[in-house]
Amino acid sequence: MNPVLHSHEHIHSRFRALDSFLFAYQGLWRPRPFTHLQLPWERQYPELAQWLRQRSLSEAEAAHNHPEHLAAPFPFSALAAEAMALSQIPALPVVPLEPVAPRMSVDVPGRKWQQIEAFASHLNFQRTPTHWLDWCAGKGHLGRRLTHGGQGLTCLEYDPALVEAGRQLSARLHIEAEHICQDVMADDTWRRLSNQDTAVALHACGDLHVRLMRLASQVGCRQLAIAPCCYNRISGSSYQALSNEGQASALHLSVDDLGLPLSETVTAGARVRRQRDLSMARRLGFDLLQRQINGVDQYLSTPSLPTSWLDKPFADYCRALAELKGMPDLGTPDWAALEAAGRERLAQVRNLELLRNLFRRPLELWLVLDRALFLQEQGYQVQVGTFCDSRLTPRNLLLLAERV
Repeated sequence: MNPVLHSHEHIHSRFRALDSFLFAYQGLWRPRPFTHLQLPWERQYPELAQWLRQRSLSEAEAAHNHPEHLAAPFPFSALAAEAMALSQIPALPVVPLEPVAPRMSVDVPGRKWQQIEAFASHLNFQRTPTHWLDWCAGKGHLGRRLTHGGQGLTCLEYDPALVEAGRQLSARLHIEAEHICQDVMADDTWRRLSNQDTAVALHACGDLHVRLMRLASQVGCRQLAIAPCCYNRISGSSYQALSNEGQASALHLSVDDLGLPLSETVTAGARVRRQRDLSMARRLGFDLLQRQINGVDQYLSTPSLPTSWLDKPFADYCRALAELKGMPDLGTPDWAALEAAGRERLAQVRNLELLRNLFRRPLELWLVLDRALFLQEQGYQVQVGTFCDSRLTPRNLLLLAERV
């Protein structure tokens, strides 16, 4: 197994390899099957396109989280092998955890508590932390799990209700903690940080964890532990690379591109999946219709709709959506045929996405290593590895940074 990524040379060389791979094959992973009737790469690889298009929706679902195992025509297997090799990253070393009473986890959903335990068990810093800073803390469950032996704890959270709930939980559990209502994107946030802090963020989205990295670097926080999430939740329309190496890359990422790593899911229940599939099939059926009505062979973006819309007959659904988009009268198409075409197209879309999904993990690792390189440039020693199995959460990459 490869060692944990930690030296500048190791992180730098892996970043460069990922950068070359993603740039070379961007024609395969950038176009979204959901918005294209025909993908540009299908002309180049017609056998693969045809093979994927004839598969069922259930076959696509079965391969969704592990497309690399699919025995698909050229060049699928070769790309899968390269993607897997570039994405190989071992677990960070495990450190012994201070045991806590079972009541600590009473108010925490089971999966979330497992993630907290896994995150906490991989914080192998050279120096023992003295003060924890729980960033975007919610009720402060992570910070409370980490704090022991007289260590300080500050929890920063934007939602006043969560701050108050966190205060009450800490008091009930007899844990000394300062819960502060703070918009971490505000100009005065730096005042909440000190150079003695060990700042932790478990699945803080996009701009939120980047903000922590920038402020912690400026203030000189002693240690950082960040498990990034939702890379696409940024205020800009495109990704602004953090490191010098990232900024020099020819790879320019849109918000849509940044959503690719998030397409792997493990938690959705059967009911949620059925609703999602019905919603997507209807949108794809409507898309076929709007191309005819508008006379433009191009996807028409539609807003998020309440799930109650799925209870409408398909014809009423399409008319209401057309009215929302200011389209002319839809006439009287063959609604049953159109609805069936949407379902058929959904199966094709999901299967075509399997090629794009080979690039999910390489792109996510590229983004995480851009963050690692940035922190190294700020004077931190950095380690990158996983903190749990992907079945617990696909967002299982962890950055550990320490000023030594």
